[in-house]
Parts: sequence; structure tokens; C-alpha cells
Amino acid sequence: MDIEKIGENVWRIPREGDMRVPAVVYASDRLLDDLRRDQTLTQARNVACLPGIVRMSYVMPDGHQGYGFPIGGVAAFDPDEGIVSPGGVGYDINCGVRLLKTDFTEAEVTGRRKELLSGIFGAVPAGAGQGGGIKLDRTALREILVKGAEWAVANGYGSGEDLERTEESGRMKDAGADDISDRAMERGLPQIGTLGSGNHFLEIQKVDEIFDEEAARAFGLTGRGQVLVMIHCGSRGLGHQVASDFIEAMENAFGVAGLPDRELVHAPFKSAEGQRYYRSMCAAVNYAFANRQMIAHGVREVFARVLGTSRGMGQVYDVCHNVAKVDEHDVGGRSTRLVVHRKGATRSFGPGRPGLPAAYRAVGQPVIIPGSMGTASYLLAGTAAAEALSFGSTAHGAGRVMSRHEALRRFRGEKIRDDLARRGIELMSTSWKGVAEEASEAYKDVDEVVRVSHEVGLGRLVARVVPIGVIKG
Repeated sequence: MDIEKIGENVWRIPREGDMRVPAVVYASDRLLDDLRRDQTLTQARNVACLPGIVRMSYVMPDGHQGYGFPIGGVAAFDPDEGIVSPGGVGYDINCGVRLLKTDFTEAEVTGRRKELLSGIFGAVPAGAGQGGGIKLDRTALREILVKGAEWAVANGYGSGEDLERTEESGRMKDAGADDISDRAMERGLPQIGTLGSGNHFLEIQKVDEIFDEEAARAFGLTGRGQVLVMIHCGSRGLGHQVASDFIEAMENAFGVAGLPDRELVHAPFKSAEGQRYYRSMCAAVNYAFANRQMIAHGVREVFARVLGTSRGMGQVYDVCHNVAKVDEHDVGGRSTRLVVHRKGATRSFGPGRPGLPAAYRAVGQPVIIPGSMGTASYLLAGTAAAEALSFGSTAHGAGRVMSRHEALRRFRGEKIRDDLARRGIELMSTSWKGVAEEASEAYKDVDEVVRVSHEVGLGRLVARVVPIGVIKG
């Protein structure tokens, strides 16, 4: 496949064959070598063939092979002539990250770290298929699917300020529960308020370095050693079932003939099937927002119980990174409504963008980019440049480079636990097998991913944070 370097850390796959637009890849030479190991570049090219795609098919610096669309893929479609694709959102709809700040320092929590982790481990169920202690009936679940985090706050899980500091204010307004299958409902009923497994985690962290003092102050970061809590999870079995249901429905309705990859099955956005999926996807997004809201509430309760107070545990932001949204974007100097698919990509809106919390409007949206287990994570700010570069998007994490099977062959969870302990990081998990699968060596170098994002202009570095305690499912 032809790929040409068009700038520092910027590559282009020229338009050819059935491609309707070129593809652009943001990567250093080292990250591009990783992309060449799998089908990421081919998948980016395939996405460029889809009807109604606008401007480019994009790959973020953490890109790797996914289902149909690459993970780290961004593509926008004309709502009248374009499509919506479950593969462009992913199975874990609204997998995302929430960051809480505190007024505690590392010195204040170090002696109670194990007690904090143990308390959170009990309050926030983790693990594959794990249910929670919150009992819902179908009426309440339907309300969650429509109202998202608003339902959680109305029922005592957090505050209105949390909603202000959540993407979409914690609620996708186009959500509808009527087309959510019985099987999806069954899977969602017991799992609200749970962390899940795989790459999902909850970390107690500390601020390690601040790069942008003004943005850090706006985000509530006060200096090195400040304790934070990062929550990474999504819509659990409900979201997975929604994706599965509509992949099958679209295959039955439209077939896969003529597609460069059957995993790119899609529906015209304005078709009945497209709208059914979009409303159901929005409902799964709302479930995930409510899920993280309830987990955050549980974390605050544990801090209050163990330390006597949940002092200063405000929310920095909550971002989703598996979603399709109808947003206004600049195309050829005109504001245009587009259906933007971000799959393993984080929204990165710059200063002044409508919809950002008033506290952040002058500096840009907080962008949370978690690393892999035991490595640094980063807080960035969205940029105006990202609008032209990627429809206001950047990376969502480190990005996988090794299969889980290979990681299991090479690593042992207990050894990873011991290695982390020697570095002052406490680890709790429901599965040492799961820990081995998520070894940091199975991921790209998050420092390199963030460096490229910053230097290209997809996001602006604000702070580096490191873990002191990790919970894995």
C-alpha cells in the first residue's frame, strides 16, 4: 500500500480505486512501524470507501486493528448521503474515562492506600460478567437508557456539577429504548455500577508533572503529588449486545456485497435501520455515563469512610471514546452537520467551543488519555487546530500492539503484581490471567502517543499522572 509522509508525524494514503477520500495517519516513524504489523492501514483505506464520507479517513497516534474500522479511527459522514456503522463505534459503546480530583496529597493517602483499594474493590464490582449490588427493574433501566447520568444524580449518585463536567452533560438526547433487545436489557440489569474486565481499570493516581499551569488550574490540578482517581469502563454487556444485534440486523437488511470488508456493514444514517441503531447506540452511551457516575459515587463514599472525608473530590471531566455523534463542524468554511464516528478516539474541542463547561471554555476541553497498567496517563486540553486536523479528535490511550494470547504466553499476572509493588504501586485484581493479558508491554508507548498528539496539534499537554494503586477486573 502506498503511504507518503506529508509532514512531521503526518502520513497520507492517497485516494485510489474505490476510495472516496484519502486517509491520513498521525504517527511517528516508530508508531507507524507498529501500524504496519496489522491491518490498521488497510482498514483506514477501507473506511475511506464508505458512502458519504467527508474530508478524510483518520487514524490517531494510538491506532491499531479493530472490527471493520481501526481502533483510533475517526470518520465523519454527511447525514443525508452518508452512513452509520456499528463497526465505527465498536462493541463497547461509550467506553470512556472519568477523572476525579481530590484535595489529598500522596503523603496523606499512602498509609491508607491498601485500605482505600480494598474498600473500592468491595464497593465497585469488577470482572467479566460481574454484576453489582444495585438492583434495578426494567422501568428504572429504561429511564437510565433515556436519561443517562441525569438519572444517577437524581437518585442520589453525585451532583449537578458532575453533569456539567461530563461530555454531553451525561445524556445523549436522541436516545431511545424501544429497540433495545430483551437480551441486551437482561445483560444490562445486573451490571450498572460495575467496572468490567479487559483493559478497564480504576486507578488512584498522583500528579507527576504539570506542563501547562493555566489549563491545570482551570482543571483543578494544584501541583505535584495531588491525588486523583481515574475510572475507565463502558456500557458492559448491554452495549456489546446492542452492537451485536444491529450488526446482524444491518447484514440482514442491506447485505455485505460490495463492501471491502464485511465488518464495515452499515445503514444509511437516515434509513429506518440507521435511526434505530443510532437511538439504541445513544441509549447505550447513556448507560455507560450512568455506570461511571455510580462508580464515582462509590469511590467518594469509600474515601469518606476511610479518610474521614471525601475532601475536594470534584470531577475534572468524563470523556467517551467509542461513539457516533451528530455535531457541527467546519467544512470548506461552512458550519456543517456531520455524523462523526470516533472509535478509540477522544473528542478534543478547543477553546470557545459551544457545549464546553464555562470553567473550561477559555482553555479547551479536558482530554484524558490513560496509559497501560503501571505506566503514566495524561491530561491534555483540546485545541482549535484539532477541528481542521481530525474533526476535533485525538488518541484515547496507548493502543494495543500484542495479542492477549501472546501476552498470556509471555507474562504472569503474579509477577506483574510483584514488579508493580517494587515500584510503589499496589495492584488488586479478580484475575491474574487478566492482569497478564494487560501487561504494559502489550501496549504502545503512551509517552510517544501523547508526544505526537501534542506536536501535531491534536491536543495540548497539560499534566502527566502516575498510578499509586490499580484495580483490574
